[in-house]
Amino acid sequence: MGAADVVPGVSGGTMAFILGIYTRFIDAIKSFDLVWAKACLRLDWRIAFNRPDFSFLLPLLAGIFAAIFFFTHVVPLPQLLVSHPELVYGVFFGLIAGSIIILLAEFRPLSIRDAVPLVSGLGIGLIVVTAIPGTTPDAWWYVFIAGALAICAMVVPGISGSFVLLILGKYAYVLDALGNLKFEIIIPFAAGAAVGLISFTRLLSWTLHHFERQSLATISGVLIASLWGIWPFQERVYIVVRGKSRLVESSPLLPELTTQALLVAVCAACGFVAVIGLQRLAANAGRQQR
Repeated sequence: MGAADVVPGVSGGTMAFILGIYTRFIDAIKSFDLVWAKACLRLDWRIAFNRPDFSFLLPLLAGIFAAIFFFTHVVPLPQLLVSHPELVYGVFFGLIAGSIIILLAEFRPLSIRDAVPLVSGLGIGLIVVTAIPGTTPDAWWYVFIAGALAICAMVVPGISGSFVLLILGKYAYVLDALGNLKFEIIIPFAAGAAVGLISFTRLLSWTLHHFERQSLATISGVLIASLWGIWPFQERVYIVVRGKSRLVESSPLLPELTTQALLVAVCAACGFVAVIGLQRLAANAGRQQR
């Protein structure tokens, strides 16, 4: 989940969903409620330590932080997105395409009633993806909002938190801050993420419980629309801001039949196979447990 949320293209929520831990993930987040807060204030350590599912959350958080460190220090994705955009986005395109196949498989057979939320999600997604702002402010309030929206996307199956940061123009900006410990950026981003996580998980739990099929159909539509922005072959325009290259505009293009295009296709295939392979491993593990 941590690796998926660092790279734009596949969400941590999708990985939790296909690996069979999504319900436990949402329940674990919801356990940090008023009952838990009051227990902490009363110094009731029994409830404070036993109510949250720490045996699940601690290794999960360890994996997320390990992924952030890896993709900012070992494999610097923000720089690779500028130096090798076609190859990197090729992997992401395959990842998100595999996620779509997995989500749509949940709707078999696909009914007419599923078409309305699916098309609605597709329309909303296309509006968002094609309305990427050229420039976005670096003010703390915008970073706060970006953190809230990104964390909301993280917990939804099929929506990438990193892709939302790309749309908001803050993907490289936030990753650079995390990698260089720029707390003037990290603090408002983390505060926004905390507010978004606490509020949205409760809304998401209620929505999935009462309208699960419609919710997932809408999510699938948004995910399909996001392929427009993840398409590897685009005319990208960068500007240098504070010594950093920032993407300000991109327009999808049809590729020419070249060696580079073949390499991109191989990268996309690797991403697609990776997601499908994880889903099958999870399905086999579930059958063995039963």
